[in-house]
Amino acid sequence: MERNENLVSAAAFADSKPHYALLDAMRGVAALVVIWYHIFEGFATSAMDQRINHGYLAVDFFFILSGFVLGYAYDDRWSKMSLGQFFKRRLIRLHPLVILGLIFGVVSFCLQGSVQWDGTKMGWSMIALAMLLSIFMIPAAPKACYEIRGNGELFPLNGPSWSLFFEYIANILYALWLRRLSTKALSAVVAVSGIGLAACAFGNLSGTGHLGVGWSMGHTTWDFAGAGLFGGLMRVSFSFSMGLLLSRKFKPLNIKGAFPLCSAVIIALLAVPYIGDGTQPWQNAIFDIFCTAVVFPAIVWIAASGRADGKFENRVCKFLGDISYPLYITHYPIMYYFYSWVWNNGYTFEQVRYVAVAIFFGTIALAWVALKLYDEPVRKWLTSKFMKRPTSQQQ
Repeated sequence: MERNENLVSAAAFADSKPHYALLDAMRGVAALVVIWYHIFEGFATSAMDQRINHGYLAVDFFFILSGFVLGYAYDDRWSKMSLGQFFKRRLIRLHPLVILGLIFGVVSFCLQGSVQWDGTKMGWSMIALAMLLSIFMIPAAPKACYEIRGNGELFPLNGPSWSLFFEYIANILYALWLRRLSTKALSAVVAVSGIGLAACAFGNLSGTGHLGVGWSMGHTTWDFAGAGLFGGLMRVSFSFSMGLLLSRKFKPLNIKGAFPLCSAVIIALLAVPYIGDGTQPWQNAIFDIFCTAVVFPAIVWIAASGRADGKFENRVCKFLGDISYPLYITHYPIMYYFYSWVWNNGYTFEQVRYVAVAIFFGTIALAWVALKLYDEPVRKWLTSKFMKRPTSQQQ
C-alpha cells in the first residue's frame, strides 16, 4: 500500500519542488478501494467470488507511483545529497506509521484472544518476537514459531506491511543502482522484469491466475522455497522501474478533468469481477498484466499532466493524499478483528453491511487522527533531530 503501502507524497521528499497533487489523490482513491477489498475479503470463499475482485492490483499501482515520484524528486539531487541522507529521509517518511500499524496489530491480536486462526494459543514471548522482527522489517517464514496468526503472512501482526518491505527494497535498489542507469538500460530493466511478472501471472504463481502474491513466502502453486517472495520482487521490480522510467520520459499533456477520469478508471478496474471461471487462469492473468503494464502507467501520466479544478477539488485531492498512507498501513488490524467476529458468528455481508460502512468511515477517521496526532509530529521531530540542513558550501 506511499503517500501509500507502499505510498509517499512528493511533498514529503521534494523540499523545494512542486508536487503532483493528482498523483497524491490517485493514491488515496486506490487506498479507499483497498479498504472495501479487504472488507469483502471476509466474505469471499475463493478468489473468484471476491466482490472488489482486483483490489490487490492497487499495490502495483502504488509501486508505479512510488517509482515516478522518487525519480522526479531525487534524480537531479544526488550531487547535493548522500546515501545516508536519502535513507534517513525514507525511514522518517515511512517507518513511524509502520510502527504505529504494528502497535495496532498487537492490540487487535490480543483482543482476539492471542490465538492463531486455528485456535492455537500464542504466548507473550512469541508476540514480542513477532513485534521485534516486524519493527526491523524482518519477514516471517510460514509455520515459524513467530508467524503468530498461522496464515503465512510475512508480517502477521499487520499484513499490509509486506508491501512496505518490498518498497524498502525498491528504495535501496534505486539509491544504489537504478538511479545510475541510463534511460536505455532502465528500459531494459523494465522489459526483463516485465517478463518475470508475466511469468508469475501466466505461470499461475498464485494458483488462481492473479498477481496477488508477495504477502507470503508460500501459499503458491510453484513448489520452491520463497516462491511468494519471488512474486513480490517481480511486482515491485517491474512497477517501480516502470514508474521511474515514466518520470524520465514524462512530458505533460493538455488534460482536463483528469481527477474524475483517473479516479473512475482506478475504481472500475479494481472492482472488475474475476475474469473467467478459474479453469483457465490465463484469462484473468491477461487482465492483470494489461492493467499493470498499460493502464496504470497511462493513469500516472494523465494524472501528472492534469490539475485539480477549483478549490473544492484541490481540497479533496489534498485530503486523499494526506490520508492515503496512514489509511493503508493502519486499517488491517481492524480487519483482523472484523474477520474474527464475522467468521465466529457466520455472518453474511448483508447482515453486517452497516458495520462494514462504519468500518470504512472509521478507518478514514483513524487515518486522519494518526496523521495529525502521531505521524506529522513524529516526522517533524525526527527531521529536526536527524536531518541537518546543508551548509551554503554544500549547496
